[in-house]
Amino acid sequence: MTLLRALLRRKTVAISLFYILIVVLAAVFAPWLAPYDPTEQFFEGLTIEGAPLPPNDEFMLGTDLLGRDLLSRIIYGARTSLIIGIVSNGIAVLIGTLVGVIAGFVRGWVGSLLMRLTDLMMAFPALLLAIALAAILRPSLWIVALVIAMVNWVQIARVIYSETISLASKDFVAVERTIGASARRILFSHLLPHLLPTILVWATLGISTTVLLEATLSFLGVGVQPPMPSWGNIIFESQTYFTSAMWLVLFPGLAIIALSLSFNLVGDALRDELDPTLKGRR
Repeated sequence: MTLLRALLRRKTVAISLFYILIVVLAAVFAPWLAPYDPTEQFFEGLTIEGAPLPPNDEFMLGTDLLGRDLLSRIIYGARTSLIIGIVSNGIAVLIGTLVGVIAGFVRGWVGSLLMRLTDLMMAFPALLLAIALAAILRPSLWIVALVIAMVNWVQIARVIYSETISLASKDFVAVERTIGASARRILFSHLLPHLLPTILVWATLGISTTVLLEATLSFLGVGVQPPMPSWGNIIFESQTYFTSAMWLVLFPGLAIIALSLSFNLVGDALRDELDPTLKGRR
């Protein structure tokens, strides 16, 4: 509660948390909040010429090129973005933490092998690797989440590796080893509790990255596939109407930017509050 109060004292962070809460509630209660089925096509949702309708009394954010309600698709798209963001980032944090801790604590040839694997993964551009994997594995909701996790774990692995090496050289670890403490006790009783703030910060910041990467993959056509709505594929489907029906790109684009920025602001604030070296500089 003390941490939450410290975060809420910052206006930008409080606004970010409020927006994240709205997106989470929209995702959870999408069937009750969305005014229409996101895949339902309305004959009255198009003009006589077959063009999308702008925002109006019946369709608050307008309709898309198939006459579907844009607000409903954005609400359901929040569910897709959050599922992928949380699941893929959770997997990435788990893999990165395991690789970093094992490499930093065990050291030797095992640590060298794990870090060379990490370096190899970092040598590939994340977006290109994600596009290649998504194209090979035939994208779906869970495949996209797995693909994003497979290209996002390397950064946290590097950070956790450096933190583990630093902690392993501390006096309290040397004392534990002197009194005969097992590696399991040192790892779970001393190292992981000290690493928890770093893991928490990266878990928060990583959601921003995964949301953006999912939107990018969907925009490029190798992410979540229609008719399942995601913010990225809404923009992908509507890109030809950018000049004549700007709302089709504007509203989902703003949703992506706002969610990514919110998680970034919360993650930065968490880092400031949980990192004692940064707190001492303020």
